[in-house]
Amino acid sequence: MGVAVGDAGTEKKAKGRMVVDATAGAIAGCIARFLTGPFDVVKIRFQVQLEPIVGVPADALRRSKYTGFTQALTTIVREEGIQGLWRGTVPGLLLTVPYTAVQFVALQQVRQAAADYGFTANPGTAPLVSLASGALAGAAATVASYPFDLLRTTLAAQGEPKVYRTLWDAARGIVSQRGPAGLYSGLGVTLVEIMPYAALQFGLYDALNAAVNEARARHVREQAAAADAAADAEAGGHHSTGGDKRGRQARTRSGGEAGDGRAMRAAADEAAAAAERSASGLQTSRLQAFACGLVAGLVAKLVTHPLDVAKKRYQVAGLQRSLKYGARVEAGFAMRSLAQSLVDIYRTEGVLGLWKGSVPSIIKAAPSAAITFAAYDAVLAWLLVVAGEHTAKQAAAAQAQQQQQQDKAKK
Repeated sequence: MGVAVGDAGTEKKAKGRMVVDATAGAIAGCIARFLTGPFDVVKIRFQVQLEPIVGVPADALRRSKYTGFTQALTTIVREEGIQGLWRGTVPGLLLTVPYTAVQFVALQQVRQAAADYGFTANPGTAPLVSLASGALAGAAATVASYPFDLLRTTLAAQGEPKVYRTLWDAARGIVSQRGPAGLYSGLGVTLVEIMPYAALQFGLYDALNAAVNEARARHVREQAAAADAAADAEAGGHHSTGGDKRGRQARTRSGGEAGDGRAMRAAADEAAAAAERSASGLQTSRLQAFACGLVAGLVAKLVTHPLDVAKKRYQVAGLQRSLKYGARVEAGFAMRSLAQSLVDIYRTEGVLGLWKGSVPSIIKAAPSAAITFAAYDAVLAWLLVVAGEHTAKQAAAAQAQQQQQQDKAKK
């Protein structure tokens, strides 16, 4: 009976932690999505622009509408108003909530499963577990939220005049043109993209955190060793070979100094042990989480960007937006294989075509990842405190109720 109660308590605690992880991930994702929305709109406009950016073709119809990040930003504001920089925000937030919630929950579950099966004693510091858990978490989150991703891209890419007025209008239009499966157009290439992206992002984040924590611990150990050596030198310097009185005085002083030295060494050892515990537990500061997330997001996005360009083309295939934005992505593009799509982009737009929108993408992705990780850590810490206080209150109430029952039984 006791085991069953213990198992039930453990299961309840695990479910509670899943809710906390999901809530923290969703809030962190929404914060990052809203703050970086303009960069996302500019990135999408570049990615669905078929005309080459480098060089000015003789044919005016082949000239790019957007030629640089600043130029694109000012053009969108001039033609569509400041609100144009936040096009697709609603589906973007609807995408972010399930995506980040599922992502962080799946990440923690995969890591815990790896620990339970003995793959690693501390899964947060194992590179292979980090890569695998990040990839699986990204795949699960993508499948759960993909239609919102496609709708976000469609609304952000359409420009003025609008093809679709609302999120619901866009969903109905896509289903009428391509069927229900149209809401999942490009899912395959998205999974191909998101798995290495998430693996790199989470793997690098954990690796960087581990490296920083180890550097911090090593610094404290070096300080402790220096303090230890200084204490030994100071204690040894007071030994004297003079007369008995002077010798007794020297020994008395050296004994006192030696005691001070031992105290210094004990304090230094405790500081080193605390640093080791911090490193092994991956206790990160907000600044450290922000910096590690920044670097991880930047590298991951840069490596996988060509796949993101192809994905955006799949998502807007057949969108009848105004020709002032350039040539449209034909509906047949959605039927091509990923390899064929990448080759076609390379042949018609050059190697730089595969990295269209990389500047706003990196500007957006790096702080987005940094904000997400930092906000997640902050929100998670707050939620755990709230949950802990709630649990403590529940325990106190249960104890009080039990005491009342015992008092009644005595009467």
